[in-house]
Amino acid sequence: MDLDASTQLFSQAALLMVTGMGFVFAFLSLLILVIKFVITPLAIRFPDEAKTSVSNNNQPPTQVIAAITAAIKQYRRKHPPGTQ
Repeated sequence: MDLDASTQLFSQAALLMVTGMGFVFAFLSLLILVIKFVITPLAIRFPDEAKTSVSNNNQPPTQVIAAITAAIKQYRRKHPPGTQ
């Protein structure tokens, strides 16, 4: 293979790579802009419904609290403060 032929092949490959990367960049930029300008008005027109009531049902069951308390007591019994 001639040095000029390989140089020409590499320059064509570099040109093809840069062209491909340019098209991908342009496509993704266009996609971002379209999504931004289509989704933003829709989000304003159809907002999410905010939760108005806060329930006190976020407390874990008493059995879970008892199990965690027992595990902490057992750990502290085996590993007293001040010991490593």
